[in-house]
Amino acid sequence: MPKNKMRLLFFTLISVIGYIVLGYFTSRESTTVLFLLYLSLFATFIAAWHTAEEFNVKKYLFIAIGLRLLFMFSMPFLSDDVYRFIWDGRLLINGISPFAALPIDYITNQSAIPGIDDSLYKLLNSPEYFTVYPPLSQFVFWLSALISPQNTFGSILVIRILIILAEVGSLMLMVKLLKHYKLPAKNILLYALNPLIILELTSSLHFEAFVIYFLLLGLYLLHKHKVVFSGISWSIAIGFKLIPLIFLPLLIRRISIKKQAVLYLTIGVLTILLFIPLYDGALINGLSSSLTLYFQTFEFNASIYYLARAAGYWFTGYNIIAQLGPSLAVTTLIVILFYSLFSKQKMKFLPEAMMFVLLIYLSFATTVHPWYITTLIALSVFSTYRFSILWSLLIFVTYSGYSSTGYIEPIYLITFEYIALASFLAYEIYSHSRKFRSPNIAQ
Repeated sequence: MPKNKMRLLFFTLISVIGYIVLGYFTSRESTTVLFLLYLSLFATFIAAWHTAEEFNVKKYLFIAIGLRLLFMFSMPFLSDDVYRFIWDGRLLINGISPFAALPIDYITNQSAIPGIDDSLYKLLNSPEYFTVYPPLSQFVFWLSALISPQNTFGSILVIRILIILAEVGSLMLMVKLLKHYKLPAKNILLYALNPLIILELTSSLHFEAFVIYFLLLGLYLLHKHKVVFSGISWSIAIGFKLIPLIFLPLLIRRISIKKQAVLYLTIGVLTILLFIPLYDGALINGLSSSLTLYFQTFEFNASIYYLARAAGYWFTGYNIIAQLGPSLAVTTLIVILFYSLFSKQKMKFLPEAMMFVLLIYLSFATTVHPWYITTLIALSVFSTYRFSILWSLLIFVTYSGYSSTGYIEPIYLITFEYIALASFLAYEIYSHSRKFRSPNIAQ
């Protein structure tokens, strides 16, 4: 048997076994098994990407889709966010805004809403907080509850099918964009086969899958000079998660003023229209409350924030997140605007610039869950930087803090995560700067 077929068969076999064991027989608290399987899958993924030839990339893509289909009938095991999705969806199909009240209020008042009961409530990870999900995410929640109003797994199945479709769409767009940027076709495997992508999106059902698809579609349409349709696509991405808003300043000096006006107007008008179906006083109060909590209360796997928090403890003796969170948010905005105005202005560098803008955001964030970097990995496909791939290995250490009694953040492992990441990023930036300065490199 030829070596390339042997490698393909070996990769497929190891991946299928690993993902089945993870998806159907492993819990988040089984740290040793979880890490051994993840390391095996990651090593196999790197080997596959490194040895893949351009002519057999399509075969790997079919395998990548097949690996996602393995999770079709599994329950999410790394995250329990999906139960809030179902909770919100069941409220919506009963004509109730998910921003109207806290989950605990329905249980305290013994609500008679079908499906809003104690069994689902016990599965929620944030029952004391308002929902934070934008309108198109809520639409998916509503659709899943409409199709399967009383069956939790039925709702999960609906969401998973939609996410897999979005993933397939993203892979198709990546193929087109790689051709447009004249980059190696095998770059797509950095996303398609990455175990963090497969586990966080298809298995855990995080909606970055939709964000990635519509961001890539917006990029593709922008390169095709279909500015209005590009704006519509970017608006839809914002409708799933607000994070794509941080990319908008990058377009200021990359397209003409006329195109800017059309694009920003399209995005602004459609984004407002998307929020109208959910608009009422409860939306404003609930969403603002959730965003305030996000910036002033939540903290998880942060980098710069943890250093600043440690300094705050040293000088004040208490956690200064209430002051530090908003300050870091303002700092993030300033740094992003500065970078947007002074980074490389050619359109071919736009995905790379988006990658660095997202890196800036994540660097100053108080909360960085593993699925937050999936968009970073998607954008890295169109770049020669590989720090996000290393991060997709390192960030998995955050799961080591889970046990049957709760979660204790593994601060020493997180310290190692960011030291290793920062070191590799510095090396890559230095290497790229040397290549850029070299007179032997064609500009």
